[in-house]
Amino acid sequence: MDITKSKSGAKQAFTRLAVIVFFIEWIRGAVLVAFLPATALSGTGLSVSVVGVAVSVHYLTDSIIKGFVGYLLDRFSGKLILHIGFIIGVAGILLMITTHNPWVLIGASACLGAGFSPIWILCMSQIEQENRAQRMGMLYVYWMAGLGLGPVMMNFILGRSVELSLLFIILFLAAGWMVAAFIQLDQIVVPQVKSSLGKQFNTLWHKIKRGGFLVPGMFLQTMAGGMLVPLLTSFAVKHLGLSHSQLSVVMLTGGAGVILLLVPMGKWFDRVGGRWFLVLGFAMFALGLFGLTSVSSFTGAIVLAVLLGSGYAALLPSWNALMARYIPQESASVSWGILFSIEGLGVVIGPLIGSWLVSFGNELLPFQVSACLFGIISIVYLLSPARLFPRKENQAKLQTDTIS
Repeated sequence: MDITKSKSGAKQAFTRLAVIVFFIEWIRGAVLVAFLPATALSGTGLSVSVVGVAVSVHYLTDSIIKGFVGYLLDRFSGKLILHIGFIIGVAGILLMITTHNPWVLIGASACLGAGFSPIWILCMSQIEQENRAQRMGMLYVYWMAGLGLGPVMMNFILGRSVELSLLFIILFLAAGWMVAAFIQLDQIVVPQVKSSLGKQFNTLWHKIKRGGFLVPGMFLQTMAGGMLVPLLTSFAVKHLGLSHSQLSVVMLTGGAGVILLLVPMGKWFDRVGGRWFLVLGFAMFALGLFGLTSVSSFTGAIVLAVLLGSGYAALLPSWNALMARYIPQESASVSWGILFSIEGLGVVIGPLIGSWLVSFGNELLPFQVSACLFGIISIVYLLSPARLFPRKENQAKLQTDTIS
């Protein structure tokens, strides 16, 4: 009875954390993708370049600080850290939506990144190994729903009035904070870590070395994807010949494919395990990106968006479930924080490389290089030792081996 009640409480706590992820990512997408660029164009004294710097600083801060946030979460109450994060995030939001000073905007954007950091580490460190990929699929559905709906809703609301858009930002922020207030701490175990940060890092390094290419792959995949971020709109308009509305339809189609397939793919991986989710997922990404360099029609773009979305849904939950097997349970939060920081560096470096490749005068080059990187990652995982990707019947043995 107590075990059943404990599992039910843990599931409820995880669901509430996932709802907070939805609200936070809605705010992130609404403010960074829609609200700030719109205000920069409305004569507030903020240039587009300043907004670009603010967005970059936001993600850089969010990435760099995750290791430190994980360190705190391993030593203090997760609810306390979550509330402190919301306080910092609220301060950042209020400054961002009211200031006309470029430096204040950049600082506020950094505050927002720092304030939103704890939620993801809390989610990752609280997901149990049983049915982990399915849970990851559910979490990413909340993430994508928030990140996708935020800009779409904000652009629609901005068409009505700026005041209404500010009201929605504040309401979503308040809703997320209210959900955080109702998370029961006795449903979320907070480990009392007494070892030093250096010892925790050594323990993590000892375990992830057994994962072979997993950590380099984490950096390379985010870098390869990040290379395309600043180029997608211009590429779609100039090379694919899409209008902005058609581009929106293509992106919504790909996103819908991901959301529909994430949970089924996670359940499937939990049942069978193995390497093929990663091999095929990255291969589909490579083929999809190569295909984008040769199609020039709306229909072709839709087909490739479905292919890319299917590949993303296949690899995302399985990737995180595999990584979790190399995370020391006694210091899960700081370990996830460090790995998220590594992953985030790829997101920061990728756009710089993509912009540099475009400077050679070939707009297709970043897409070709990115496709090659995803293809190489797929081949490396295909040729890696089978012990790194245990099937369902061998997972208990891996857990015993990684603990020792």
